Parts: sequence; C-alpha cells; structure tokens
Amino acid sequence: MSSVSDKSNNTKKILISQPEPENSRSPYFSLAKKFDVELSFYPFIEIEGATVKEVRKQRINLNDFPAVIFTSRNAMDHYFRLCDEMRVTISQETKYFCVSEAIALYLQKHIQYRKRKVFFGNGSMTEFDALLKKHKSTGKFLYPCISIKPSHIPNFLRSNDFEFKEAILYKTVPADLYELSDLEFDMLVFFSPSGLESLYDNFPDFTQKNTIIATFGPNTLAKAEEFGLNVQVKAPFEGGRSMPEAIIHYFKNNK
Repeated sequence: MSSVSDKSNNTKKILISQPEPENSRSPYFSLAKKFDVELSFYPFIEIEGATVKEVRKQRINLNDFPAVIFTSRNAMDHYFRLCDEMRVTISQETKYFCVSEAIALYLQKHIQYRKRKVFFGNGSMTEFDALLKKHKSTGKFLYPCISIKPSHIPNFLRSNDFEFKEAILYKTVPADLYELSDLEFDMLVFFSPSGLESLYDNFPDFTQKNTIIATFGPNTLAKAEEFGLNVQVKAPFEGGRSMPEAIIHYFKNNK
C-alpha cells in the first residue's frame, strides 16, 4: 500500500504515448502502484516499413555491408524483414553494432546470437562512438534508420571518415486517436517529435492549461517547446535515464 508521502500530489491519470509494456515487471507498473496513479498506454504514432522498391531506389545491396549499426528495435525488425523480402542471405560473418545491450539481445529474435559478432555500448553515445572507432577497419557500415533520423550517427561516421551508407527502412505516421475522445489526463508523456505532431494532428485545438508534459530526449523536448508547451518532466536527467525515473523524480519534488 502506498504511504501518504508517496502520493503523487494531484496527478491521478497519466497517458503514455507508447504501447503497454509486455513485461509485467515494467517500472511503469511499479510507479503506478507506489504513487497510486492510473496509467493509460496509447501509441500516438504508427510505423510504416519501406518497400523493396523504395530500398532499391536508394541503391542499397544489403549484402555489401560487413557491419550493421542498430540504434532501435524498429530498425532491426525492418532490416531483417527486407532481407527476407529481397531474398538476401546475410553472411554469418556480419558484425552487428548496437547502441545498448537491450537492443543487442533483441537480435536473438532474428539470428543465432554470437557474442563474437555482436558489439554493444551502455546507451551512451560517447561510449558507442569509441566502440565504432575501435572497429573502423571492419569495412563498410550500414546504418538502418528512420526517414526523420537523429543526425549524430551519420555525422560521427562522416567526420571520422568511415565508409558507410544510410538506409531509410521505415517511417512514422500519426496514429488515428479516435478512441481518445478527450485528453482528460493530468500528465501526457511523449517519446518523439512525431508523437507531439500526432497530438496536434488529432487535437489541433489542444491547450496545455494544467496538464503536465513529459518528454524523452532533446529532440522531443525541442519539438514540445516549438509547440509552446511547458515541459515539467524531462528524461533523461542527472540521476536517471528512463522516463519512469523522471516521473518519480518529479513526484518526489512536487508533493
């Protein structure tokens, strides 16, 4: 049972603009129980994969790259989907570079996991840059990415004279939020600029008023501020990397 000190002030209903976690041990559920809040999960964006024709227009032969960089599970899913659709057999010698261990372990969904072929960082781009630099001699790198992509990876590769190619394998589109007849939530949580664009695409007259806005990452924060929103919960932050940690930090400092 939550103690009085764990109450989340006046915050009772939180909308998380992502699918509900499949893992029952997700920190979101611990947060909800500890602070006596109701969580609703509803993805604000949908993912559309690139077609074989669109990939071929990019003049990409997936077999030409002995190294592949993954910064998201979506990129990984669409990379292997297109390998299947294009009937490409990826060499067992291909090396995979993942920005975090969680993404690296996700490879097991698609291939036989071999530690000598999988390299990963701790989520820090500084460490990941150093990892890539250490393996620069691997050869030509492929960077599967989204149509609106963060610029860090290609900028780093370019400035350090890597041989590489960006492959746009998927894009995001606003989801139809017709089931959300209103936005009567105390807190709205966003994880990408696309999520915020979807908010205003579906609710063009949305005004913040007393709604608490939470954002993950600098690009999402910048987009929220571009829309004139006051962001009270920012992740990652000094002392925590995840959104649940940021929300808990907010609650403890706003009793």
